[in-house]
Amino acid sequence: MYPAELVKPMREDLTSVGFTELHTTDDVQAAMKKEGTTLVVVNSVCGCAAANARPGARMALQNAKTPDNLFTVFAGVDREATDLARNFMVPFPPSSPSMALFKDGELVHMLERHHIEGRPAELISDNLIDAFNEYC
Repeated sequence: MYPAELVKPMREDLTSVGFTELHTTDDVQAAMKKEGTTLVVVNSVCGCAAANARPGARMALQNAKTPDNLFTVFAGVDREATDLARNFMVPFPPSSPSMALFKDGELVHMLERHHIEGRPAELISDNLIDAFNEYC
């Protein structure tokens, strides 16, 4: 587990733009029952989360169409919640950071770490915007 003071600014990168944190398995279960479109970001302390994933997710929210629900779990911090969220992302293997878009509980778009690492935030944003425009 990472110290709370270390991850606080990383959490706030997403919560400050409307993401709700999921800390428990009950939180995840309730979130995944929401109707409409739901974006779940698996947050991480790694550099590609800081430089690419979180900025890309924030930029994508400037689009005219955005998901109805925005949630985040933090890998290495909220372990059980993260594990359960990842179960909803099967058949994709666990990776951090990652982003999954659901429509009425069905996984419709996935960005794994290998889609994020080494790619600029603008490209991540463009990928999400394409998915938002199609499914939201």
